[in-house]
This record gives sequence, C-alpha cells and structure tokens, in this order.
Amino acid sequence: MDKMTKGADIIAESLYSLGVRVIFGIVGIPVIEVADACIARGIKFISFRNEQAASYAATAYGYLTGRPGVCLVVGGPGVLHAIAGIGNAMHNCFPLLLLAGSSESHQVYKGAFQELDQVSTLMPLTKISCRPPSLELLPSIMEKAYRVSYFGRPGAAYVDLPADFIQGEVKVSDLPELIPAIDAPRSMPDPHKIDMAVSLLRQARSPLIIIGKGAAYSRAEKSIRKFVESTGIPFLPTPMGKGVVPDSSPLNFAAARSAALKSADVILLLGGRLNWILHYGEEPKFSPNAKIIQVDISPEEIGNNNVSNACYGLTGDIDLTVESLSAKMTGYKLSGISEHLLWSRSKNQASAEKKAMKATSPLGYHHSYKIIKDAIKESGRKTIFVSEGANSMDIARSSFDVEEPRQRLDAGTMATMGVGIGYAIAAAAACPDTLPVCIEGDSAFGFSAMEIETAVRSKLPMAIFVMNNNGVYHGVNPSAYQSVDTAPLPSTALGFETRYDILAESLGGKGILVRTPQELEDAAKIALTSGRVTVVNVLIDPGSDTKLEFGWLASAKKQQKSKL
Repeated sequence: MDKMTKGADIIAESLYSLGVRVIFGIVGIPVIEVADACIARGIKFISFRNEQAASYAATAYGYLTGRPGVCLVVGGPGVLHAIAGIGNAMHNCFPLLLLAGSSESHQVYKGAFQELDQVSTLMPLTKISCRPPSLELLPSIMEKAYRVSYFGRPGAAYVDLPADFIQGEVKVSDLPELIPAIDAPRSMPDPHKIDMAVSLLRQARSPLIIIGKGAAYSRAEKSIRKFVESTGIPFLPTPMGKGVVPDSSPLNFAAARSAALKSADVILLLGGRLNWILHYGEEPKFSPNAKIIQVDISPEEIGNNNVSNACYGLTGDIDLTVESLSAKMTGYKLSGISEHLLWSRSKNQASAEKKAMKATSPLGYHHSYKIIKDAIKESGRKTIFVSEGANSMDIARSSFDVEEPRQRLDAGTMATMGVGIGYAIAAAAACPDTLPVCIEGDSAFGFSAMEIETAVRSKLPMAIFVMNNNGVYHGVNPSAYQSVDTAPLPSTALGFETRYDILAESLGGKGILVRTPQELEDAAKIALTSGRVTVVNVLIDPGSDTKLEFGWLASAKKQQKSKL
C-alpha cells in the first residue's frame, strides 16, 4: 500500500529541503497545521503579534542571509497586513517568500471564511504570485516561488495555500523529487563596457565610489575593499552600505558627503539606485557634468533618472564586476585627494564631535548617541544596528561607526516606519552571535512595540533605546499638555513622557527610564550585558522650537527638465 502524506507535511518538507530553518508569522485557521508541521520538521517558527511586523522580519532575514525570508500568515486580513512586507521587500530588493492560507478551493466565490483572491491581489506587487494547481504539484510550486524570489533582482514571491490542500492527503509516490536550493546565477558585464569604465576612472580628476546596500547584499565586501585600497579612490556609503568598507577607513568621506558628491567628475555606483537617497543623481548635489558608472544586477535600473549616463552602466554581479575592474586597474593609484575635500571632512568631523561632547539637560541626540557608542565599545559586543524614525535615524546614521557589512538596518528605500523590532528579531535569529542594538524614535517604536513580547518569548536578547521626545519629528512644549481643552495638540504630538520602560516590563523584558547622561551610561551598560530584551526609555529634549524637516529631503530641488 502506498504511503500517504498530508499537505501540511508536504509544505514543511519542501521548505526544509530548500534550506529554510526559520519562519516568521502568525497562525490561525487553516495554517496552524502548517506551522506545527514545520516545527516538527525542525524549522523554528517565530510567532509574532502582527503580520506586518512578521513580514518585515522576514524581509530583513532575507537581506541578512541572502536567501528568502519566509513569512506564514492566514488569508484575507492576514495577507492584507503582510502586504506591507511585500512592499518593503520589493522596494529594497530583499528576498521574501510569503505563504498564506486561503479558502477551500470548492468554496471560492461563495463568500467563504476570510475569502480574498490573494493570487490576483498580489500579482502586480510581487515577482511571482501563484496557487498550486494540485496537491501533487505543491512542492514544485514552492521551489519555483522560492527560487524566483532570490534569482536576479531579489524581491517578494507568494504561494497561496488552500485549506483543502493543507488538510488533504496524497500518495508519497506521486510527489516530485525535492530539489535543494542553489546559489543564484551570477553574470558579468560586457567586456567592452568594463574597458570604458576603466578608461573613465583612470582619466578622472576627482573619482568617487558610492557603495549601496546592494553591494552588502551581494557579499562583495572582499573585492570592494581590495579595489578601494589599491586605487586610493575615496568612497561614500549609503546608510545600509556602511561597513562594506569599514567606516574607519581613511578613504571614507561620508563626513564630507555634499562636497564629495559635488566635486566628483566620475562616480562608480555599486549596488545603489539614483533615487531620493542619492538625490536622483541631479543638481545641486551632483555635478551636472559627472559621469556615473552604475553597476546593477538589473538592466532596467541602468540610466534611471540619469539617461545620459546609461551608456556607462555595467549590468552584472557586483563582486564579479569589481574583480574585473580591479584586474584592469592594476598599477593605478589616485595621485591625491583635493585639499577642499580633506578640509571639509575635517571641519564636519570636528563639528560633529563638538555636538557629541556637549551634555545638555534635557538630553539631546548627539550626546546620547556618544554615550551609547562608548558603552558598546567598552562592552566588546558585536552588534547589528537597527534604526528607524526621523531625527533618531538621520542623526544615528553618522553617529555610529560600522566596520563590517550587513551590520546596519534602517527604514530603507521606502522609508518604512515600524520595521525596527521586527528587523531586530530577524537579526537576532539570523546572526545569533551578535546583539541587535535598536535606536528607535518614539513614534516609530509605537508601530511594533508589542513585538517586545515576541522577542522575550523567543529568547532573543536585544538592546532598544527609545529616543522619547513626545512626538513625530519633534514634540511640543510640556505646558501644551495642560491646555488641550482650549488649544488642541498639533498632529505631531504624542503622549508626554510615555513610559515605554514600564510597557517593556509588562511584556517580560527589562525597562529603564533615563533623564541624565549618567543614568543613560548606566542603563546602556545593563542593556548591552544583561542577555535580556531591554528597553531604555531616553527622555530627550522635545525640540518644540525646531523646524519640521527631514535632512535627506531638505535639499531636494524641482527640476525643469526630466532626466528619466
């Protein structure tokens, strides 16, 4: 008699054969059986409190590991909540496989429990959205969706799991052979394009390398470090490109970002896009005559927002491309870096150091970050920084040095608020030898604060610093809370000195309230060494008299001519 197996077990076995060892999600009918089958097979299931946070965690796990993070949710509203993670994955180019239960196939179009045409809904939002045509073909569809997610430009994939498939049975002999996942194929640019890029770089008066998070994802740090060191060309990392080349490198000109962009006549852009983060490659931040050599895995990205430079683009794997460039740049060394660029970096570093050294009452961002930074250094802990918020994230970007790749996660290309705790959970799961250190704006923290319980229950330690200024961007004068009946609070206001530390305690973590530099120093030491989920509630100056402005967008300039 042929041996029979259930759909839930087929799903678990398919995922395990693909190398999946961690899944994020929330269970309910009908996917409880899937999660339990995965657990029985040896896959860790991290159960969240909200599908949105679970989907964010899966995207970060995909970025950190290089293989799709897997998220399992219920159908209908569960899928709608998880669309946030799909958008995050597609915009950031993170590999994600979303699995969701759906109505029994014979109940479609009858108003079934949580019925939603999920395949059609997600088709325009993903790289692939599919439902197995039969239970026998379920393993093949799982493998295809998983593979499509991380082959080529990474992104999101979706597989629909009807309840009758999950609960159904099929003969083992009718199932296809399970194929383990393989490394994504890598391609090389046109050799003539490589020669053109080398010629441009050798002739450049003021060349510059920009390192994006795509370079970090592609594990190209060894070849890029060698290229930077051998050529002596200065570089700028994007926020999540930090650490591909250590921030401590003397060729790092992040502290002179504006001057470096403006003075560069040839730019080698590695794994970054000319979007808002890089000011679209346009004036006034960029020189109008700069030639941009864009290296990207996707041909469609070459020339985007800068069509005049499309002819210099290199389509292919970043690691292989940089190795090829290095071979052709043998014997080249930049003769020197301009005095203006060196002066600009020195001036800005001195200004930042002055701000960091200045203790204020109430606490401010810069001095608080210095205290946390010093505590991290003293602890000797290997950390992954997670940062979200407006000022909290923007200032933290330049306040914390990153020496290794994939050690900084933030709101990313879509500037998504609410990713922080999910990202930290993913970091703890993907890199158990590191401690996630979260720098959270109080507004951003509120999106996923309940996931503190998820981290506690999952025994995933992390240090969370909530920069509490009582508002979005900035707070309001404390006296405003006394007259809300006659003068309503502005839309940016949050609760006055909300006790996030007490919330953490109620969820099983450790909470600490701080108001002074010494209290923050003591709390940081505890948070970094306690081995627990610790929330440090840092009460800072509400900044009620500051202008509402996000630094990355402050210099945007309307262009008269489109360069699409």
